[in-house]
Amino acid sequence: MRIPALLAVLLGVLLSGCAGTPEQSLNTPPAPVYPPPPDKARFIFERTLLYSDDIEEYTRMQRFRQFATGSSRKLHGMVKPFDVASYQGRIYVSDSVQRSVLLYDIPGKHFTEIGTDKPGQLKKPLGIDISSQGELYIADITLQRVMVYDKDGRFLRAIGNKERLHRPSDVALSPDDKRLYVVDTGGIDTQAHHVHVYDSQSGEYLQRIGERGTSDGEFNLPLQAAVSSNGNLHVVDGGNFRIQVFDANGQFLHSFGSVGRLPGQFSRPKGIAIDPDDNIYVVDAAFGNIQIFNPQGQLLMVIGERGHAGAPGKYMLPAGIDVGNDGRVHIVDQFFRKVDVYKPIKNRTED
Repeated sequence: MRIPALLAVLLGVLLSGCAGTPEQSLNTPPAPVYPPPPDKARFIFERTLLYSDDIEEYTRMQRFRQFATGSSRKLHGMVKPFDVASYQGRIYVSDSVQRSVLLYDIPGKHFTEIGTDKPGQLKKPLGIDISSQGELYIADITLQRVMVYDKDGRFLRAIGNKERLHRPSDVALSPDDKRLYVVDTGGIDTQAHHVHVYDSQSGEYLQRIGERGTSDGEFNLPLQAAVSSNGNLHVVDGGNFRIQVFDANGQFLHSFGSVGRLPGQFSRPKGIAIDPDDNIYVVDAAFGNIQIFNPQGQLLMVIGERGHAGAPGKYMLPAGIDVGNDGRVHIVDQFFRKVDVYKPIKNRTED
């Protein structure tokens, strides 16, 4: 009778889930907040996404079956994530090595891949953006075009071609979703350092913004872009260590940033996002952090720091970033193969 009793004990452990003891809870490090004390906290770490298991519901029966059969649950993780976009609790992460976009559907507790089958098969997806209606736009640097899918991953259409796009690295949509901005990074041996503008629905080519150079309105290895609520286009001008801002018609307005190691300067600017208040979030892969600026380009605060462990708020090679309509900040780290999520803290005086 001892063996069935032992099985009952083990089954009870399996069915009880992974709830920690009070002692374990006391030993759990507090979630990082930014800025740290004594300043008033604005963001608090919420979660890290690594594997499909982080959001998929694992029922008690599935745990029991795994124990009874000795099988292991198949986990799907990131290999080389690049960019991230969010929509109604769904988090989309481009993975250039797996040649797909990983969908972490948090409300639905479901994980899937986008762009693995024809038509619409991806080759090397990089920058992504999502419309207000849930259409997903993906810059594929190998296909040299933008691939468009619905929110569930069904392929809809392609925009652009290799005659126009050389190394498309990112996409950004205008507030009304009508204009699609495509960042063409170019390279050392080419002059194709531009931002191309298309009609997001018909794919009609509208205009080109910028030439290669160092003057206002010119680019040297542009990387990613984001659009504010008033339609202004913000471009990470990586080789010139600055953010350039253009109006909706592509006219240069102003820029901010310079090369350096001081706050407000850049060493390796990469990802960019804009929050509902039009504050600008810039990822610096060398600093291992995210600098937040107001619309005028003045530094407000910093999230994260360089670190040699994949703990919350520690980054070795951060890349893409997204700020959702709810203010949640999503940060991709390529080295640690993760997405960190932060939620805004609402103070009572601001409610």
